[in-house]
Amino acid sequence: MTKGSVQVTHTGTARWRRRTAVYTTVTEALAAAADGDVLVLGPGTYRENLVIEQSITLRGPSEAKDGPARIAPPEGVPLTVRGSATVQHLRVEGQDTASPAVLIENSTPELTGLQVHAASASGIEVRGGARPTVRQSTVSNPTGAGISVGDGAGGLFEECEVVEAGQPGVSVRGAAHLRLERCLITRSSGAGLSVTGEGSAVDAVGCRFEEIRGAGVVLAERATAHLTECAVGATTGDGITLDSEAVLTLTDSRLTGIPENALDLRGRSVLTLVRTRISGFGRNGLSVWDPGTHADAHDCEIHESAGDYPAVWVSDGATAVLESCRVHHVPDALFVLDAGSRADVVDSRIEEVRGSAVSVSDGATAQLDACRIQDVGTGAWFRDEGSGGTVTGCTVEGARTGFIVTKGADPQVSDCTVSGPAEAGVYVSAGGRGRFSRCRITGSSGYGFHIIDGCRTELERCRTERCSRGGYVFAEDSPVLTDCQSDETNAPGADVRLKTGDAAQRTARETAGSGKPAQAPAPAEPEPADEGRPADEVLAELETLIGLATVKREVRALIDMIEVGRRRQRAGLKAASVRRHLVFTGSPGTGKTTVARLYGEILASLGVLDKGHLVEVSRVDLVGEHIGSTAIRTQEAFERARGGVLFIDEAYALSPEDAGRDFGREAIDTLVKLMEDHREAVVVIVAGYTAEMERFLAVNPGVASRFSRTITFGDYSPEELLSILEQQAGEHEYDLGDGTRDALLKYFTAMDRGPSFGNGRAARQTFEAMVERHAGRVARLAEPSTEELSVMHPEDLPTLR
Repeated sequence: MTKGSVQVTHTGTARWRRRTAVYTTVTEALAAAADGDVLVLGPGTYRENLVIEQSITLRGPSEAKDGPARIAPPEGVPLTVRGSATVQHLRVEGQDTASPAVLIENSTPELTGLQVHAASASGIEVRGGARPTVRQSTVSNPTGAGISVGDGAGGLFEECEVVEAGQPGVSVRGAAHLRLERCLITRSSGAGLSVTGEGSAVDAVGCRFEEIRGAGVVLAERATAHLTECAVGATTGDGITLDSEAVLTLTDSRLTGIPENALDLRGRSVLTLVRTRISGFGRNGLSVWDPGTHADAHDCEIHESAGDYPAVWVSDGATAVLESCRVHHVPDALFVLDAGSRADVVDSRIEEVRGSAVSVSDGATAQLDACRIQDVGTGAWFRDEGSGGTVTGCTVEGARTGFIVTKGADPQVSDCTVSGPAEAGVYVSAGGRGRFSRCRITGSSGYGFHIIDGCRTELERCRTERCSRGGYVFAEDSPVLTDCQSDETNAPGADVRLKTGDAAQRTARETAGSGKPAQAPAPAEPEPADEGRPADEVLAELETLIGLATVKREVRALIDMIEVGRRRQRAGLKAASVRRHLVFTGSPGTGKTTVARLYGEILASLGVLDKGHLVEVSRVDLVGEHIGSTAIRTQEAFERARGGVLFIDEAYALSPEDAGRDFGREAIDTLVKLMEDHREAVVVIVAGYTAEMERFLAVNPGVASRFSRTITFGDYSPEELLSILEQQAGEHEYDLGDGTRDALLKYFTAMDRGPSFGNGRAARQTFEAMVERHAGRVARLAEPSTEELSVMHPEDLPTLR
């Protein structure tokens, strides 16, 4: 590119004194220019170090077709602005790694449309109290920082981009104040935005920090920042990091695609979150550490974790408040650890959590008020001595266990409802205490209040309804009950000693209910042994299962191996060693439990197992709350399965990728030893999602070596789902009308087959929904016929979500 020329319009105080001149260098033009003059650079390359100290206008070509005006000296600072100038449409190229490409000092200039391409210490540096306004400019500096502001400076950067930086994209330090509006910071190293030092502050509105090699935003050493409508994502480190008494307010923003912590706070930092969404994080969504560190979140959403860590982590004496927030689709929701740590959760929703919604341990406290907890493993788990808090006016729906209290923890729970727990509404063990007032447990598939180990829990004015295994079940010393109620015939507070037989349990309950002294129960008559079904009959049932062709073939081949081995032994020949333990992989609802039950029956009919019964357990049945309790639980489960099949669903949960203080490894070690010591007594089947089970076996070679083969359960096809539904309909005396089968095939074909797809469960749920819609339609008929009462039509299909 040729060297350009500079046209200068000299403006005097009188109109007639205005004149235009042309100079061959910018330096000459600047020397001749006075305040108010306009300098227009023609296209070309200017290898000069420009210093602007006047209040002038300096601009390059307004149209790109003629090429840019390049300021590209071999060394030093290409462009220095020390006056209130207006600079427009220049391309600035810096090559000095010890100097910035653009330096703004002690002035308030306006810079628009700059293109800074540099290998410099920084692309644009603002210092010495300068307050520039920079608009629609681009910085690319793979060597140093993109924009650097320090030494009491500040200014406004509007609609600017840092497209590459070898250091932080924007660096603010030393009592500097900066405002960013609608800027993009990408492909920077260390941080997208770094704010450091007491008195340094940033306001950012509508900005994006993306593809950062490091953290998206870093605040430290008493720095402050306000980020509004900003986005942080695709980092290699944390999303936002606060340390050393930094203060951040984050409003109407989003963080996503973060491989580490989305937000990490330490060193007495303070964070305020308002209407912000956090998703796709690899570790914690919000991580709060150290005494004096505090996070306050209002109307926020934390969801879709990409890792196996709690969504919110509060420890080492930190505190956090979640108000009107929603946490969902995460492994665990909220963990509060260590003495002095506290979390307050108010009017919030915690949903779709594989593990614990709230876990409180090591002397921490949590306060939950008017929260809704749904579809979780555990609603709230208070784990050990000194751990506690209050739970008031909360509902827990669809949990495996509503509340767990262990090892001396002592929470206060009042006016709460636990609906439909799979195992227990409240489980207290290992010296846990707790006070439960005006709590209601309904529809438990297991227990209502299950309190063991002599725990002196206090229950006041509580009620249980429709609890399958008992509303109030205690072992050893009973807890203290006051005005409690149940829909059972037993009086609440009957002392049920779980370690005695069923007859003893019955006698104790009846005695406590009648107020009479307990009598020793008469020995129970031994029950006759169950002969069981012949192998051919069980195999025939296996063949009637819809689909599962590969599974049936694998099971039959295994049974054939076992049967031939038995015949060879009877003939005096050596039998090939056949390990009977299996791995079942596949999605939920594909029949794994059913096949496990039939497999046990077949082995019993062949004389390989004594009973052939199925004992189904999961992580919560095997893993205890303290050292040693896991081995006991695992041994108890193994003993219950003696002579039959121990079926461990979601076995991969025993070995999370980052186990930390997890006791799952203890369950695995105990199980491996039991399988070795009692190899003929129990058949063990581990089951779960295919990818997760592959990882589980890969990281546990001791477990993998105990299993003979893996059987994969594939998803059902639309045709197989239709067959399952037709089978359900026939069992309930319903028929499918004209066109209904075709409509169902289209329905099952269009059904979302994501991670939550339920296979056979989806077919059953579809049938139940059709029955409900059919009932709503037929109920409006005055006198429906038998056909109308039994035939379902396409309009009875539910709407796909």
